[in-house]
Amino acid sequence: MGFLFNFIFTWWGILLEALAIIHFIRRRPDFWWLFVIIFLGPLGAAIYLLIEAAPDLSFLSGQSVRGFSRRKRIRELEALVQVNSAVGNIEELGDRYMDEGRLALARAAFDKTIAAGSTTLDPFYRRGVCAVLLGDAQAAIPDLERVVAKEPDYDFHRAAGLLAHAYAMIGQKERAEALFRETTKLSTLSETYLNFSDLLAAEGRTAEAREWARKVLEKAPAMPGYLRRRERPWFRRARKALRRLPA
Repeated sequence: MGFLFNFIFTWWGILLEALAIIHFIRRRPDFWWLFVIIFLGPLGAAIYLLIEAAPDLSFLSGQSVRGFSRRKRIRELEALVQVNSAVGNIEELGDRYMDEGRLALARAAFDKTIAAGSTTLDPFYRRGVCAVLLGDAQAAIPDLERVVAKEPDYDFHRAAGLLAHAYAMIGQKERAEALFRETTKLSTLSETYLNFSDLLAAEGRTAEAREWARKVLEKAPAMPGYLRRRERPWFRRARKALRRLPA
């Protein structure tokens, strides 16, 4: 009986450690967690899963529910615009496509919205964002310039940050740098910091590029857990930049 108990306990411990390490590799939290998992064994793995993985499960389940709801709404809107091509319906469809990462479809929807006479900033902004993320900076610039000219702080200064990034993508480096510097006086968006870092690195200004990448990681300790989880892709990108750039 004691042998059976030890056997079960051992395999449960191995399973806990394996789950913890898999989660660590996929989510890349603070590196010191790896030492907790390895040196404390099953106890460390259990602590890690409770503190780091359990909140992720709640977050991911919420994301799954929202994702299912979005996809259902997309199907409804796709059917609706066939019989009622009102601007509001097409714009909402574009928003839903964008939330799902279907950027080409979102961009086409915003094209239709704008062609139908929409004058609000949001479809121009969202079309510009789609164009930047699809690598078409030249097409994004007029939309983003329109938005920034009317509301410089649009979407917490993300519009200005993406406009600077678009300038950099087409080789207008001086214009891009000037707008990045202006925007980063007011914005703390990791995306903007890292795009600025990439511009500086491309110009061989390694020390300054590293500084902007470090600024992203320096935000982590003061963030609540849910924000750190949401920012992890940017933290990973910042770490890659620091590894790539010589000290």
